[in-house]
Amino acid sequence: MKIAFVGKGGSGKTTLSSLFVRHLAARSVPVTAVDADINQHFGVALGLSEEAAAAVPPLGGHLPFLKDHLRGDNPRIQSAATMIKTTPPGEGSRLLRLGEDNPVFDACARTVPLDGTGGGTARLLVTGPFTADDLGVACYHSKTGAVELLLNHLVDGRDEYVVVDMTAGSDSFASGMFTRFDMTFLVAEPTRKGVSVYRQYRDYARGYGIGLRVIGNKVQCPDDLAFLREQVGDDLLVSFGHSDWVRALERGAPRPFSGLEPAARRALGTVHEAADVSYERRDWVRYTQQMVHFHLKNAAGWGNERTGVDLAAQVDPGFVLGEPAGAGWGRQPV
Repeated sequence: MKIAFVGKGGSGKTTLSSLFVRHLAARSVPVTAVDADINQHFGVALGLSEEAAAAVPPLGGHLPFLKDHLRGDNPRIQSAATMIKTTPPGEGSRLLRLGEDNPVFDACARTVPLDGTGGGTARLLVTGPFTADDLGVACYHSKTGAVELLLNHLVDGRDEYVVVDMTAGSDSFASGMFTRFDMTFLVAEPTRKGVSVYRQYRDYARGYGIGLRVIGNKVQCPDDLAFLREQVGDDLLVSFGHSDWVRALERGAPRPFSGLEPAARRALGTVHEAADVSYERRDWVRYTQQMVHFHLKNAAGWGNERTGVDLAAQVDPGFVLGEPAGAGWGRQPV
């Protein structure tokens, strides 16, 4: 199951996504955390030191390796160099499963012990930071493209989670990655700026079958909650207020997760229930169609010129990513 956390900068999406990862790990749910934000803070929010978080090998820095592995023996892809961020899998491609070892996870993933979760852990993947070498010569989407490729080739199930901390604002709409999730949780503060990102996301996602719920954050009084309800309506799922436990975490003094305030723990349970129900809407055919749709748009917009080949030829028209008959993927009419 793939879950995204989005919101404007400073809304608290990284903090809430890290709380959700801890919530899952505390219940022995296998969880992979992915930092796809331009500001790489997910590892620290999960309890790593700044040095340990910076040492996690970046997916963006291993993009040639990632492409070469995922390409596999797919005859429609001439070389790894002709793969772009939207290249879909087809017959012969190597697919990834969360519960199996693979060279990508071996090279880039790190296991993070989550303090106070009864031995719970999370797998952490990061895009990597925007470095001085990138200034003036690269855009951040060249790094998040590694996450999009990974998600395009991932066969995941209901009882395992991928939790992605996304870029701030509506920047994720610069690619098709916003369609890769079973549920998107938008973290909104009770301010006009906070809900404006929600409206943008809602309007852009309309027509794509995107599951979207709003999590209110920094809600301090009944007026804050009333404002969110007025602005967001039925999309408001739950809200979080002040937390001494979170403040201690942000000061670098984490406490056992069992000490999180009961109201916050109940709210995380509500988020978990909403995420779990969203998997019932998973449609592998539509998922694959959307993947192909955005690949063809990117191919025509810039990919063909960049690579010098017709990237539309990479599409395998009979391939559907998914788990038909327990096989993991299959060839069905798209």
